[in-house]
Amino acid sequence: MLDKTCFLKENEVLNDLLGYDGLKIIQHPDMFNFSLDSTLLGNYATLNKNAYKIVDLCTGNAPVPLFLSLRSPKIEITGVEIQDVSYDLATRNVAVNGLENRIKIVHGDLKGIHEKIGKSTYDVVTCNPPYFKVNQDSNLNKNDYLTIARHEVLATLDDVVQEASLLLKQGGRFAMVHRPDRLIDIIETFKKYRIEPKRMRLVYPRINREANVLLIEGIKGGKPGNLRIENPLFVYENETSVNYSREILDLFMLGKKEEASQ
Repeated sequence: MLDKTCFLKENEVLNDLLGYDGLKIIQHPDMFNFSLDSTLLGNYATLNKNAYKIVDLCTGNAPVPLFLSLRSPKIEITGVEIQDVSYDLATRNVAVNGLENRIKIVHGDLKGIHEKIGKSTYDVVTCNPPYFKVNQDSNLNKNDYLTIARHEVLATLDDVVQEASLLLKQGGRFAMVHRPDRLIDIIETFKKYRIEPKRMRLVYPRINREANVLLIEGIKGGKPGNLRIENPLFVYENETSVNYSREILDLFMLGKKEEASQ
């Protein structure tokens, strides 16, 4: 059996990817590790019977491609990442899971990436982008990696949605995770680039708290209207619990493991 620790570099750790058997992810404690947002996005994107080719923009260390690979054996996924360290991690995360034949990581700027990997070619595009606008009041992290991951330094919302539209086939789907306070910007930008919003779901940390995550999906060239606002998702069981809700446990595959052990 292959010793997967051979893929590690100094100060890196090899973790299980949540509750998924056999799926590993290499992370660096000082860097911006994958979060619940990536898990939610990997689960939220629609993969219908005609979904074969997928692009994940701002792929980081590739958690979204790894999640997506579990949902269908037929899909081919391309992750796009501009930062050197993240690209290296993503490449090794694909290798440590033996998914080189299904996931390809491209090193480069997402702006104009359609010229490199193909315009109007993809069935699905996903993205967990930088959430925060940059202005005079921005509290930028001194760690450049974290700044780029969190703030619109190298890519804005407009850049992301425009490139998604250029990559997608007519009728293809774009799924994104973002922040609720950017909802108006997001819908306006979707429509600007002919991606019609069709599904939206708000994620709440707890009951009686404000939503802090937005999941949204649109169709390139879709008919206007008919946006579905789906049931809210609560991360924790109740207002005070430290236990995840049943839906989150099932998303992590942990709920099914609990049932199997009983």
